Amino acid sequence: MYLALIIMGATWGVTPVLIKIAVSAGHHPFGMIVWTNLVSVILSGVVTLAQRRSLPISAPHLKLYLGVSLLGAVIPNVLNFTAAVHLPAGIMSIMIALVPMFAMPIALVMGFEKTSLIRFLGALCGAVAIVLIVGPETGLPDSSKVGFVFVALGASLCYGAEGNFLTWFGMRELNPVQVLFGASLVGLIISVPIAGATGHFIPLDNLGASEFAIIFASVISWGTYATYIWIIGRAGPVFASQVAYLVTGFGVIWAMLLLGERYSVWVWMAFALMLVGIALVKPHESD
Repeated sequence: MYLALIIMGATWGVTPVLIKIAVSAGHHPFGMIVWTNLVSVILSGVVTLAQRRSLPISAPHLKLYLGVSLLGAVIPNVLNFTAAVHLPAGIMSIMIALVPMFAMPIALVMGFEKTSLIRFLGALCGAVAIVLIVGPETGLPDSSKVGFVFVALGASLCYGAEGNFLTWFGMRELNPVQVLFGASLVGLIISVPIAGATGHFIPLDNLGASEFAIIFASVISWGTYATYIWIIGRAGPVFASQVAYLVTGFGVIWAMLLLGERYSVWVWMAFALMLVGIALVKPHESD
């Protein structure tokens, strides 16, 4: 199970870099979401057909698809793509580390996890890390962009809520690819009209670095997201959300290697606190 987390973290960690490349070309969130969902529909559909499975469309299944689509794709993608225009990719990766810190209190409220002082301290580390990033001597390239840190935090909240939604609602006897297939179809139904109405469709007839970045990010997101749902089903939302630890580490490394980003001491302190926070929040054997 931990090997799956490591592989998922290493590949998922490059997506903030790819998203940064895509939004730097001026592409808008819903235009990117259309392609993300379309790639996911194609890949999920092929795998589902190869497995000789169908896609149930009963009321409970439609609720499942809608919940996963909204909490795991449409809403967080709008927030992430919006924030990525204004924040460095490394900062976006650090924001992902807050997923387990949001998942934990939600799981406590819903009765999926036990109250723990250690986990509370982990969540507190995450809060302090955010203060270091948005504080007076912020490590952001432009202090006027502080508000977009909170936009990115909204995406982490959605991912934390999604894991608990799946634990509460269940997979309805579907495998991760089927769930992703249904959720992507719903996401496509939601995003296409909005992209059309706003004129934000992205034509891929003239492929450049930004368009390839969208395609690669979509394929990587599909594979890692299917794995993420599978791990949630096997080990629960808090364990699965530990992938944020790896995505954060790999994401910062990828941003430095591929984009040449460099960070202030405040960002590195926040990064260290995030890692400590995740280590404290993660489930232990006694749990």
